[in-house]
Amino acid sequence: MTYCDYLTTITGDQLSLHKEYHDNHYGFPIENDDELFERLMFEINQAGLNWILILKKQHNFRRAFDNFQIAKVAVYDEKEFQRLMNDQGIIRNRLKINAAIENAKVILKIREETGSFRKWLDFHSEKIKSLEEWTKLFKKTFKFTGGEIVNEFLMSTGYLPGAHSHQCPVYERIKILKQNK
Repeated sequence: MTYCDYLTTITGDQLSLHKEYHDNHYGFPIENDDELFERLMFEINQAGLNWILILKKQHNFRRAFDNFQIAKVAVYDEKEFQRLMNDQGIIRNRLKINAAIENAKVILKIREETGSFRKWLDFHSEKIKSLEEWTKLFKKTFKFTGGEIVNEFLMSTGYLPGAHSHQCPVYERIKILKQNK
């Protein structure tokens, strides 16, 4: 069994966190809008930081952001913003917290127009093939999204290839999932 190369470079307690994410989440299609929003927020929060930090704080993020329920996050007010800024369990960055709130509002509008965030992504995936086009769309639509964030979000949710090497057993699991969809 050959895993993706980056996993072979990780040791200790970090390995179990990375392996869990790699084996069960990274590259797998996500149907639930709240989970898609969560993944987008994880990618935004990772910007400029190490992914292991996000993996270690993922439970804190879920607690702090009401399990990333879009409808709840979209109505966060100044009091909620300050609560998040004071929460030592998450990344306390004004721009990233603001992006979570504003992006939740955007996703609510997307849901009104297309039925779901997932449907919006599916619709655009039929027309958009390059990372540059995706990045342009995301920058126009969402806050705090650049090329690396968009690339990782789309790879981690199965919209762009490259999440796993072809020799990785997870690659085959995802391939079968997509074929049976």
